[in-house]
Amino acid sequence: MTEIDAKIDALVPAWLTLPDIAEQLGVEVTRVRQLVKEGQLIAVRRGENRALHVPAAFIDGDEQKVVKGLTGTLTLLRDDGFSDEEMLEWLFTPDPSLPGTPAQALSENRGTEVKRRAQALAV
Repeated sequence: MTEIDAKIDALVPAWLTLPDIAEQLGVEVTRVRQLVKEGQLIAVRRGENRALHVPAAFIDGDEQKVVKGLTGTLTLLRDDGFSDEEMLEWLFTPDPSLPGTPAQALSENRGTEVKRRAQALAV
């Protein structure tokens, strides 16, 4: 994982640490680390202690799980050659055609639209 840059930090409204996510999902921190390692979540180092953080928008607190459609979208973007930073930038940059950001659309269960846009990037 890389150091986060100011641009992405400005785009992502809220972050969670891995222990925070483990608590929300009701799992051990090692399971959250595994989700990051498997590419189901993106974690970046930030803050004074350089702890790993994940965008809060990736976790559905009500359902206690990773937001539906996120993993598939990350896979599509990764297959398109996106870096973690580029994926975060794309997910949190407003898209007037959605409307909102792809991350918002995923949290609102509009994953099909988001995946369609991610696939279009591969052209």
